[in-house]
Amino acid sequence: MRLKVNGNDEEITGIESITVIDLLTKREINPEMVSVEINDSILKKDEFTTTLLKDGDRVEFLYFMGGGM
Repeated sequence: MRLKVNGNDEEITGIESITVIDLLTKREINPEMVSVEINDSILKKDEFTTTLLKDGDRVEFLYFMGGGM
């Protein structure tokens, strides 16, 4: 399966399907600290476990950063 993750082409081998939470776990990303956009649509956190990624999907991880004065 080929995905575009944060603008980079990525090949996921050895599996037929992967959920968003599986991809986050594989990349060691805490799901509470990120928003996920699939093909220009932002997912709700409760959709991470049920949303299957498909060949050619565009995935963006959006991180929150604190700060300010």
